[in-house]
Amino acid sequence: MTAMSREQQVSDVFVQVADSLIDDFDLIEFLEELCAHCVSLLDVSAAGILLANEQGLLHTVAASDENTHLLELFAVQHDQGPCLDCYRTRTARHNIDLRDTVSTGAWRAFAEHARGSGFQTSHVFPLRLRDRAVGAMNLFHTSRQSLSPQDASLAQALADVATIALLQQRDLGQEQREKTQLQHALSTRIVIEQAKGILAERWTGSPEAAYKALRAYARDQQLRVSHCARQIIDQTLDSDQIPHP
Repeated sequence: MTAMSREQQVSDVFVQVADSLIDDFDLIEFLEELCAHCVSLLDVSAAGILLANEQGLLHTVAASDENTHLLELFAVQHDQGPCLDCYRTRTARHNIDLRDTVSTGAWRAFAEHARGSGFQTSHVFPLRLRDRAVGAMNLFHTSRQSLSPQDASLAQALADVATIALLQQRDLGQEQREKTQLQHALSTRIVIEQAKGILAERWTGSPEAAYKALRAYARDQQLRVSHCARQIIDQTLDSDQIPHP
């Protein structure tokens, strides 16, 4: 990747954050694209983002691929993993060797599952604003690859950008508005997951392929992915209109 293309991608991320200040903004799609930017900009194999609901319980809302989404879901369901520790401590952690039983002792089941998914190294960054954490971002390598200090700084900046997009309400001091924004993101993720499952079953394919087809259709129609997902669930959109993967 050239320096110019890297700078352009970083610029694109910040432009998208500026766009989040308008009313018509799809938060889930932004976070999905942010995960893709992380993979490209930081030369990692995968990325995932977890958000906390009103009770402080984490949910997976975005990932660079279906495999990572399922791994993050495993972490949430078993209440263990570096991403959950990162959210609770509000502290970043780099270059976690998923094969090291000492460093992964508190969440060996997650580490084993991650290795089974092909990952050997992890890096986690909190999504935080001052002393408040709203989630965490997890980066994975399929090899024993370290994250340079420069890339770690950029990763935290991207996590901070995601936090800004999440808390883009004009008055961040209004706690209830913040909670509403986060809850809406979590509810939207549930709708998309349901639509993915419906399409995957109808087409006898994978959820990841179904999501890619749904997102491509939404973009072609200049609609939100969540809007099309809701139509799939409500049966107001004929799935035959969506080009099959």
